[in-house]
Amino acid sequence: MSIESFRITGLDIAIFVLFVVAVVTVGLIKSKNEKGSEDYFLAGRGLSWWLIGFSLIAANISTEQFVGMSGNAASHVGLAIASYEWMAAVTLVVVAFAFLPYFLRAGIYTMPEFLEYRYDATARTIMAVATIFIYLLLLGSVTYSGALTISTLAGKAGYPLTLSTGSLIIGFIAMAYVTAGGLKACAWADLIQGSALIVGGGVIMVFAFQKLGLATEAATIVSAETGAVAVQALAPDTGAIARFWDLNQARMNMFLPASDSVLPWTALLLGLWIPNFYYWGLNQYITQRTLGSASLAQGQRGIVFAAFMKLLIPFVIVIPGMIAFNLFSDQMRLEATGDKATGLAKYLKANPATQFVERGAALTDAQVAAWAPGRFVIAVYPDDQALAAVKTRNAHVLPITQDRFNATVPAAHTVFVSEDHAWAHVNAGLAAEIAAFNQQVRAAAQTARATPAVEKLIAYKYDTALAQLLGHVLPQGTGLVGFVLAALLGAVVSSLAAMLNAASTIFAMDVFKKHIVRDAGQGVVVLVGRVSVVGFTVVAVLLAPLLGNPKISNSIFTIIQEGQGFISPGILAVFAFGLVVRRAPPVCGVVGLVTNIVAYGLLKLAVPNLQFLNRMAVCLALCLAVMTIIRVVKPLARPVEFKAQTTIALEASRGAKYAGIGVVAVTLLLYFLFSPAGLLK
Repeated sequence: MSIESFRITGLDIAIFVLFVVAVVTVGLIKSKNEKGSEDYFLAGRGLSWWLIGFSLIAANISTEQFVGMSGNAASHVGLAIASYEWMAAVTLVVVAFAFLPYFLRAGIYTMPEFLEYRYDATARTIMAVATIFIYLLLLGSVTYSGALTISTLAGKAGYPLTLSTGSLIIGFIAMAYVTAGGLKACAWADLIQGSALIVGGGVIMVFAFQKLGLATEAATIVSAETGAVAVQALAPDTGAIARFWDLNQARMNMFLPASDSVLPWTALLLGLWIPNFYYWGLNQYITQRTLGSASLAQGQRGIVFAAFMKLLIPFVIVIPGMIAFNLFSDQMRLEATGDKATGLAKYLKANPATQFVERGAALTDAQVAAWAPGRFVIAVYPDDQALAAVKTRNAHVLPITQDRFNATVPAAHTVFVSEDHAWAHVNAGLAAEIAAFNQQVRAAAQTARATPAVEKLIAYKYDTALAQLLGHVLPQGTGLVGFVLAALLGAVVSSLAAMLNAASTIFAMDVFKKHIVRDAGQGVVVLVGRVSVVGFTVVAVLLAPLLGNPKISNSIFTIIQEGQGFISPGILAVFAFGLVVRRAPPVCGVVGLVTNIVAYGLLKLAVPNLQFLNRMAVCLALCLAVMTIIRVVKPLARPVEFKAQTTIALEASRGAKYAGIGVVAVTLLLYFLFSPAGLLK
């Protein structure tokens, strides 16, 4: 089945609509009696462990993962991207027993509020404001990843849908039940959506393997380090699993070279732990579920349950992403032509003497099909209508409208680089020419004491891996397409809803009630929370379409992770230091947060080639060093005492502790199995 034949049937639409209605209805029914601020923002502090566990997974796993993580898996990164999931399992266990007891004891609504409990109000405000700004990026990113999938599939099915319209649909659904029901509405909706997304991912994986078992040839990335790609014939008597292993053995390694730009093995030592501990232990839209626990034991059981489910996620996201490249690398390369048209148009204008790129007029279908590989032509069409009329595609024909071509003006000093390891392999001649051109540009920029602008080029549109799987492998006319689409929509809606709920809670409690109207009653605070949900939704819908620009990054997953680096190392340093070093004075909280924001930004400008996870590690170390100096110079006379400010039971769960140890043991085993020295090599 070609992707052009992809159809959405009436049964698919019915299942899709029924799922959406069920999610919104259940969320509203279960939260219809929420009135006070504790009810609205923390579900009345009455969440059970199983609801917490599913809600944590649903709030976390979105099309951010299904699109971004499967996209990374389709590239040279392969299984290594699973570190975000498997290391999270270990992180969650630590959070359950090292962080959660303090947070529940404090009786807080938000994570910034804990900084006032430990340090002072200034630290609370800095974290609150910085977190809201980062959440704006996250809201846009999650909305974009969902809208990208929906618009891509709708277009292939003959229902053109823009990113803006897809973003509006997703934003409205999430806003509907969050505005009305708060955290409890999110948690109950997450129960349905969390279950559906795991099942939906499993369905995709099963049919992806089935498709691989029937294929006659497939692409393979020969080396994760060089990005070399080859197409090989498949023996008819081999099974799907054997084929998968043969095609992807080079990518079934959790430890990438230290020079890798996405996930070097050095990041596993420290860098990756920073976003993990921040995300799972100190990030409001995740921790809000645990802050709503009925007791400490219920919270710990829920977190460990979520940790166990994290071990399963790569098998329903990462593995299918790798298969997507095996089967549909040609389509991914074709999907990249639109982005390459802009980048190479700038290169043509910057280097008119190029031997590998030329400008051409609008081509007929026959001319497009006959264009010989090895040399790119930027085919300029009068308008969008003329461009859309061309049906036949060729990876070396880069279609672009006249207006867009005219708008592609390179900066005075522009270098052309690629984070895509396959770029230099599939475009060897052009890559060598660009490398020589870049040397000249950098030399000229150095003479002029200028900083070169950077234009990023891609060989494959890896983030379409999920769309390729849905368009090619799922049987049509059975309702499965509708179910999987509903599960994916549910995934993005649940994450978006969690972020909207968290952002509104921080704004209402840490900004409005703390600084604007300090004596505001519960009804007013809840109203402000609801209004802010609407406001943040508008921002997400407007920002989402802007994040598809390849100049920002070839992976939305990387955008999200790198953006959080402006706050995550500092927040982790301040929280951990404050819990362990009880004599650290209040000023440590402020200095630690500000130091990270400034240092991370300066390192990004001064050392742009430093991988962002390693950049986080440097910032964390710097923050801890600065706070240690302050503690030595000006210690508190008496250590801080964390007094209980809650009525919920604070007895820990022994069963959750033993289960957590088991999760950690299984995680370590998985890393050993998929290491260079592992048993599977």
